Amino acid sequence: MEIAKAIEQRFKNARFFDPHETARAQSLEGLPLASFWQRAAAFTIDFLIVLAVYIPFELVQQYFKLKALHHPLHIAMNFNLHELEDLVWLIVYSGFAVWLTDGRTVGKRLLRIRVVSLKQPRISLWQAIERALGYGASALEGGFGFIQFFLHHNRQCVHDRIAETIVVREQR
Repeated sequence: MEIAKAIEQRFKNARFFDPHETARAQSLEGLPLASFWQRAAAFTIDFLIVLAVYIPFELVQQYFKLKALHHPLHIAMNFNLHELEDLVWLIVYSGFAVWLTDGRTVGKRLLRIRVVSLKQPRISLWQAIERALGYGASALEGGFGFIQFFLHHNRQCVHDRIAETIVVREQR
């Protein structure tokens, strides 16, 4: 019976950040956490922005490569997440966008959410890149790292825990 009460209490306050370590984390206590759907929609918007930049770049690159080799023009678009070049686009956008905007990518800004560091007042470049690389860990095993949002008491996915971040709703 005590276990049931402990589990119930743990998930009762799942919409508010629960600090457990540093003074920085304690300063974030009580901040409202972003919902799964806000985070998913922001990720989708940011992914579409990556494609909007990637597609013209790839078209120009293929055009000049084929022209230089004197091959007939046949441009094939393929965004394959198994290719290193394609992964670099995602990591660069995700990492640098979070770092340069202090956790407010275009998608997150539109949905009024923000990535916040648990270690320092501003997200470091390494922390932002680490978080971007962590998306790969979250996608492993059928996306279970994203599903852990529902299991972790501070609504952290695997990539959040790797980079020591949380995603909060922006206060008006």
